[in-house]
Amino acid sequence: MRIYLDNCCYNRPYDDQENINVFLETQCKLYIQNLIKKKEHTLVASYMLRYESGANPNPMRRDAINNFIRDNASIYVGIEDKATIEILAHEIMQTGIKFKDACHVSSAIYAECDYFISTDKRLLKYKTNKIKMVTPIQFVTETEEESNNG
Repeated sequence: MRIYLDNCCYNRPYDDQENINVFLETQCKLYIQNLIKKKEHTLVASYMLRYESGANPNPMRRDAINNFIRDNASIYVGIEDKATIEILAHEIMQTGIKFKDACHVSSAIYAECDYFISTDKRLLKYKTNKIKMVTPIQFVTETEEESNNG
């Protein structure tokens, strides 16, 4: 299964863990990362993800995120695909989604991902039949149910 985690998702473990929802999303995100490392899911990354994670002002966080992506992404939507990505991104932006977020979703659709995983509640309001838009908690819940029933 192909999955795309957006920048918010990668940064979730660095958020204040006192909030139960943040804590649960963090645990699910870390669980997803372990599944990726075990090659149970295929990780997709993009030029926009690399751009955003590279702009992280905290060097430890930036390096940890970039190293995980470098070591585990099997599919990369590169800058050479930018024109195609941005055509779809502009369509997505018509629904009120911001440019960078639209590029993430567009990259995931372009790479034929099954799931787009984010912790951005505003972004997750975007609905399309081209990809499932879920939180880390929803992803783990759905995929665990499928594997238990399959």
